[in-house]
Amino acid sequence: MQTPVPSTAVLDELKAALGPGGWTQDPDVIAPHLTEWRNRWTGDTPILLTPRSTEEVARAVTICAREGVAITPQGGGTGLVGGQVPFGEALLSLKKMRAVRDVTALDDAMTVEAGLTLLEAQQTATAAGRYFPLSLAAEGSATVGGVISTNAGGTQVLRYGMMRDLVLGLEAVMPNGEIFNGLKRLRKDNTGYDLKQLLIGAEGTLGVVTAATLKLFPIMRSRAVAVVGLETAAASVELLARAKAETGGGVEAFELMKRLGMELVLKNIPDTREPLDTTPNWYVLIEIASGTPGGAEAQMEALLEVAFEQSLITDAAIAQNDAQRAAFWRLREEHSAALKPEGGGWKHDVSVPISRIAEFIDEASAAVERFHPGARISVFGHVGDGNLHYDILPGVGQDIPAFIGRWKEGSQVVHDVVGTYEGSISAEHGLGRLKTEEVKRYKSPLEIETMAAIRRAIDPKRIMNPSVLF
Repeated sequence: MQTPVPSTAVLDELKAALGPGGWTQDPDVIAPHLTEWRNRWTGDTPILLTPRSTEEVARAVTICAREGVAITPQGGGTGLVGGQVPFGEALLSLKKMRAVRDVTALDDAMTVEAGLTLLEAQQTATAAGRYFPLSLAAEGSATVGGVISTNAGGTQVLRYGMMRDLVLGLEAVMPNGEIFNGLKRLRKDNTGYDLKQLLIGAEGTLGVVTAATLKLFPIMRSRAVAVVGLETAAASVELLARAKAETGGGVEAFELMKRLGMELVLKNIPDTREPLDTTPNWYVLIEIASGTPGGAEAQMEALLEVAFEQSLITDAAIAQNDAQRAAFWRLREEHSAALKPEGGGWKHDVSVPISRIAEFIDEASAAVERFHPGARISVFGHVGDGNLHYDILPGVGQDIPAFIGRWKEGSQVVHDVVGTYEGSISAEHGLGRLKTEEVKRYKSPLEIETMAAIRRAIDPKRIMNPSVLF
């Protein structure tokens, strides 16, 4: 369904509704909002709306709903599948809604507005003597509303779950302009459909998230980080099982990295260094946290001792201070940035059952080699939840534009292998513009039609992020 571009009269009404400072048509101000990090899309919009309150969001959406004018909601703009990029729609940014409305330590909960960055949410929790666990490389600019709308995962999913698992309540403006007041701090509420769960992961298609009540956790009293070397990806899965058993669930992160990705980090990211004395085929970054002083360190040492005895690992280094912990994490978090200077690639955010990770890597790599001989494959990601970033780069000396031109066919090769393992072609980034059509190849007609029916019921005019989700 095509939605009309806002007329001059509608634009004037939106300006009046939000008042001075609530909108702009300055191309220089708007420009940074029109591209995504990988520069795959550059969009356009007649106006950037920057409301400062939920009521202002409601006014803007009400006007657009009445006129059938489409809206693209936007958080921090860090998404990697293009769902935040407008193409003619009014662009609605939540960046000015940054208030911390409430922190209740006894409830282990805090209520914050959608424009607060993920890092600021973490800092707010820490100041209250609590821990908010969702962490990802873009946390300094990614916003709470954005990570809710995409159901972001990050590095602590193994212990704390996806963003979906960390939201107690939501406030949102629905596609008709009404405000859904669901900011509860309850852990239990079995009174019908859980409407907030519809909005989480909906990528802005069912409404605009304006605030959320988030779960908090105790601050762990000890924390240990190590990088270990392994010969095979299969060994990492065995090591994860051992780590869970040795720590009683104390593993917070378990990140796999192939040697190629590490080489590119060391090559393309300044001030990085090889973490081990050897150069293994695979690396794993392990983080363990404990409520007991010294507990995490003791658990890490016990784990590595057993892992060496069982020949699961070939080398290891334990961070001795905060600076070393940050340096180890930087090696993992800079993987995406390290691949960018290589001329572009086919990037995949997939998930498969944890027990089949090694099989998937082997089978997908063989399929890619048959399709494009000589391509380089970088694999990194969250072994603890089966989510791999499976990225394919042109081979040394290969024609980069020709390689990029085969992206769709190459991605289908990888995704078809994912399908044979009953996996997902989008583990944590969402579908956006990138995969909204392709996913139909892997979902059943029943799933597609049920999701479409939900959308028709809630947004019959399809004004919310119209190019995303079927």
